[in-house]
Amino acid sequence: MTRIESDVVTVERTRDEIFEFLQNFNNLEKLMPDQVVNFETDGEKCKFDIKGMASLGMAYENKEKPSKIRMKRDGKAPFDFTLDFNITESEGKSGLQLVFDADLNPMLKMMAVKPLTNFLNLLVSKFKEISGSDLMNAPVKN
Repeated sequence: MTRIESDVVTVERTRDEIFEFLQNFNNLEKLMPDQVVNFETDGEKCKFDIKGMASLGMAYENKEKPSKIRMKRDGKAPFDFTLDFNITESEGKSGLQLVFDADLNPMLKMMAVKPLTNFLNLLVSKFKEISGSDLMNAPVKN
């Protein structure tokens, strides 16, 4: 199993606010960088393409309010994986880190670790950016 961890970002939001935002895939779409196309969701699962990499499908596996959300492979994906959103809180601020565990063969691991690390860091950076804006509180699309 290959583990890839994002940077930890610190934001001035509570764990509950972060958890509420991340527990809906409609909100997750707001975090996606430009290289993600064809994002589709029903609120509980999603699928999308990462240009030049892969098509992925994810569904919620477990939600441990307010500290952790685990997503897992759903449908089309070139490998099995889980993606954890770990939320911490200290002194009125919260931290968010993504942890991606994937069943990658050695060749795929060599090619995918750097782009996947960059992808996870883009997601947490985008979260930090929107956490201070109205996008965090905007109603979700249904």
